[in-house]
Amino acid sequence: MLSLYILIICNLLAFSFLGWVLSLFTKNVNLVDSMWSLFFVVTSITCLVSLDISSSRHLAIATMVFIWAIRLTTHLTQRNWGKPEDSRYQVIRNNNEPYFKYKSIYIIFGLQAIWAAIISAPLIASFIDVKPYSLLDKIGLLIVLFGIAYETIADKQLKKFLSKKSNKVMDQGLWRYSRHPNYFGEFLVWWGFYLISIGSGYLFTVISPILMTLLLFKVSGAELLESTIVNRRPGYNKYIKNTSAFFPWAPKK
Repeated sequence: MLSLYILIICNLLAFSFLGWVLSLFTKNVNLVDSMWSLFFVVTSITCLVSLDISSSRHLAIATMVFIWAIRLTTHLTQRNWGKPEDSRYQVIRNNNEPYFKYKSIYIIFGLQAIWAAIISAPLIASFIDVKPYSLLDKIGLLIVLFGIAYETIADKQLKKFLSKKSNKVMDQGLWRYSRHPNYFGEFLVWWGFYLISIGSGYLFTVISPILMTLLLFKVSGAELLESTIVNRRPGYNKYIKNTSAFFPWAPKK
């Protein structure tokens, strides 16, 4: 597994380098958001080619990765297209001037590649595992598929709401039961991939869903978003009091 992992890291770093070069022309690092899910496509293709595998189980796993990645990349690209650099990256840029455009090769793009390499662990373990379908595989694939559908619906509902340019709080549809249903869908995707990898015997792959959960909760997800949205959306404090932060649950009122 070690030699395959090294090859994957090299491919991910090469992909991140291409993104960095493109960012030098656009003068905007938003591109890395669109690249994020594609890192896992690079991982999956590297595994399929290097291991020369084509079983229905492996192809099903790869198909789920591709569906998830294409959906998320398309969504983020459409959301960021033609817009100025995200405020998260503007803060990082201001804190790392001068020469941020050169530093971003490791601060932004290289770091994303390393995160992706770590989070890819259950995918790599699942591709290495040559056993036939198990019940756990089928459950994991269903959870991944449900997670993709859930976050897709949540994103579409939010996009429709934002298109109205309202200053109100989005509390309809899936957003009535969770303040971050799109992140909950992402949570399901990675715990689903982890379930598929359990049979491989590589127990350390649990680091992937745990890390993704922490990212979604604390680092770049719910907590970061809510640190600014309270000031931008009147009534959001009330929404916080009445609505589950992450896991879907009936609202208090």
